[in-house]
Formats: sequence, structure tokens, C-alpha cells
Amino acid sequence: MNYEAVIGLEVHVQLKTKSKAFCGCSTEFGREPNSNVCPVCLGFPGSLPVLNKQALDYARMVAAGLNCQIQEFTKFDRKNYFYPDLPKNYQISQYDLPLSLKGFVDIRAGGALKRVGITRVHLEEDAGKLIHEGKASLVDFNRAGIPLLEIVSEPDMNSPEEAYEYLTALKSIVQYIGASDCDMEKGFLRCDANISLREKGEKKLGTKTELKNMNSFKGVKDALAFEIKRQEKVLSAGEKIIQETLLWDADAQRTRSMRVKEEAQDYRYFPEPDLPPFVITLDEIEKIKRSLPELPAQRQKRFEETYKFSGSDAALLICSRDVADFFEECVRSYNNPKSVLNWVTGVVMSQMNARAADIIQIGLKPADLAELIKLVEDGKINNIVAKSVLSEVLDTKKSPSTIVREKDLLQVSDEGALAGAIQKVLSDNAKSVSDYKSGKTNALMFLVGQVMRGSGGKVNPKVVSELIKKQLES
Repeated sequence: MNYEAVIGLEVHVQLKTKSKAFCGCSTEFGREPNSNVCPVCLGFPGSLPVLNKQALDYARMVAAGLNCQIQEFTKFDRKNYFYPDLPKNYQISQYDLPLSLKGFVDIRAGGALKRVGITRVHLEEDAGKLIHEGKASLVDFNRAGIPLLEIVSEPDMNSPEEAYEYLTALKSIVQYIGASDCDMEKGFLRCDANISLREKGEKKLGTKTELKNMNSFKGVKDALAFEIKRQEKVLSAGEKIIQETLLWDADAQRTRSMRVKEEAQDYRYFPEPDLPPFVITLDEIEKIKRSLPELPAQRQKRFEETYKFSGSDAALLICSRDVADFFEECVRSYNNPKSVLNWVTGVVMSQMNARAADIIQIGLKPADLAELIKLVEDGKINNIVAKSVLSEVLDTKKSPSTIVREKDLLQVSDEGALAGAIQKVLSDNAKSVSDYKSGKTNALMFLVGQVMRGSGGKVNPKVVSELIKKQLES
């Protein structure tokens, strides 16, 4: 029997504010436990919340960026539950009148465009953090009251790959707007997944489970893939799926039961009495939409049209706003978009991966990369030397031309200067010479490599190749 997976995602994004959602405490990451706290976020009797305007502004911008209908009237509610990391025993959230409804995100799935609906985007506060050490459990309330944006999708995804693409697109939109850094390692973006299976062709949804504790997009994909196989096995055996919350164990690569899934009525929502409802006019909503920056989909389309890039090349550049900005700044310094694209998506991204840093953190100036590309394309240095020069630019912060001058790396292209080195390589590698003459053309690359090695990579490989061929074929 064939089954179809039905997936919906609930994403919590920490907004990039300096203070918490309803008090003036700092949101700085990594502070001493329980140092970013006050009577409001600790829920002391008599303390009153005041909404952070910046959090509300970011929330509305993200909602607009996700094509949502921003509501003219919205309010906050109390979500009641008891847990050690929730000092008030309730969470300020939104229930029946959220900030926005009915949006969408377009993703690429199997080469085709697919639209994933957004059910709602609303504001709420975070809980604290439990830390388990041996037989003891400690609680840090620094996160309590941090402003979160909850983005709930429709159950429109049917595979782990689609869920991955949706998360990637969502993260990119939020980062372009500047509302969050979306750093999953720091907990700035967290994702829960709801998944159920149904027979192919069936319209009715099956019993769902909720997956938690996934700390990377790859983790989300792996957890969903496991849960699909687990549910298939259960259903194929004629058994029923239990509606429950599951934890993803990344080490064991399996899900584990956490608790029976709660329903909305279990939280006993009621309007937050200490915060008034908020009203936004249609004029304000239009102003928010006009204030949005160029978003990823718009930028990709412009890159394809302006620079004549393929969809895959443009997508690679626009996935990070900082990388796309860096690329365009390089092009302003050296107007050869294709060469800049190749360097940014090749050697530069390789350096980012090797240094576990983003384009900002590696500290490369767009003008320096533009200068380096020009040195290569003017024939002053070759690609091999250029890669080592780039690494030194990142380490020393010197300009490429300064490093080339100080290390005497200018490329040798003079035939007279190359003649002696070529003759020596041909004399020392008689077998390769014989191989080439017998039709083994790969031997030529070996001989060129030997000349390059002898010169420390400073010779022009194209000139060397032509000179060797000329000698061997004469």
C-alpha cells in the first residue's frame, strides 16, 4: 500500500531586538545565567508588560514579506501551562486574533515551482531554558520574554526535501528583512514539524505526530525521513498512529516519545488583561509593504535578467543577502559579473567553509576580490597563485597587489625566460615525452605541472603548454 506524507512546519524566529518583548531586559546572547532578568519577565506580582515597538514592527514586516494579510485589529492572549522554565506559569502569545493570516512562500520542488501556504504569523514571548547536569536540573531565565515570531505553515509539503526548501526560503526572507540572524546554533530559529501519512489519493488527513528538538535544517530533513518510514511500518502492520509529541535523537538517528500531544483547549487561552488590543490602519499596512527591501525572489529574477545568470547560479548568490550584496559591490569595482560569480561561488565560498565563517566574518573587502580577479585576467598572476594570495589577504588584510609585489609572484610569460626550465623538464621526463608523442595527450599536463612546480607556480601555464607542444611537435 502506498502512502503520501503530509507535512506542516511551525517555525519560531527570535527577533533582532536589543530588549525583550515586554520589558527592558537585554537580549544579548551568552550572558551569565539569570542576569538578563527583571520582575516583568520573571512574573513578579504587580509587574506589568509593555510591548516592544521594534518587535511589532519587525513582525509586521515579516508578515508582509510572507504575503500575509496583516490584521487591522490584533490582541495578545495568555497561553496557560505549568513548566519549570515558565516563571509566570503562562506565556503571552496570540490565539484567535493574530497579527496576520493567509500568506504563502514559493519554493522549488523537483525543478517545479510550488506554493506553500502560511496559516498565520504571530508574536509571542519565549520561555526560559532548562539545563540538565547529572541528577540536577538548572533553569536559566535569560531567554524568558525574548520576542519570538511564530510562523505556521499549511500542511502543503509532501517530502522532507520540500520542508528543507521551505525552511531555506523562509530563513532567507527573514534575513533579507533584517528581522533576525536566524542562527539555529544559538536558538534564534527553531522548528517543529507536524507529519501524518495517508493513502495516496485520499483527501482526509491521517493522525499526526509533532517532531521537536531538531537543531538544523538537515536535522529536520533526517527526522522527517525517519518518521515517514516509522509511520509506514505502523500503518502497514494494520496498527494506528498515536497523536503524540516526539523528540528527535540526532545521535541515534531516531525519534523518541516525549508526551501525548496537547490540544488548544488544554492551554485555556484567554485575552491578556494587561495589554490593550492593537489597531493598524490600511494606510499603515501599505506603508509597511512599501518599506520592504528587495526580497530573495525579486533579487533572483533581477540577477537572471540583468547579469544573464542561470536560475541555479542566481539562487546560489541570493540565498544570503550579505553574499548577494558582496557580489554586487564587487561588480561595481570590476564589471565582469560572470568572473565575479565564479570567484564568489567557488574560491570565496570555499574559504568561508574552511574558516567556518560567513562573508562578513571572513573580512574580505569587495574591492580586494575585484583587484585579485583583475590581476588574474590581466595575466599578471595565474589561478593557482591567486588562490594562495586570497588566503593571505584574509590572514593579513593586505591588498592583493601588495602581497604579489612583496612575494615577487608576478607571472612569468617571457619565452626566453621559460626556455631553460622547459628544456630541463623535457630532459628529465623522457617517458612522458614518449607518451605524448605516442598519442597520450594527458602527458602534456604532467609536463606543464613539472614546469609549474619548478617555478613555484609563477609561470603562465597557458604559455608553458604552448611552448612544450611546439617543442614536442617540431
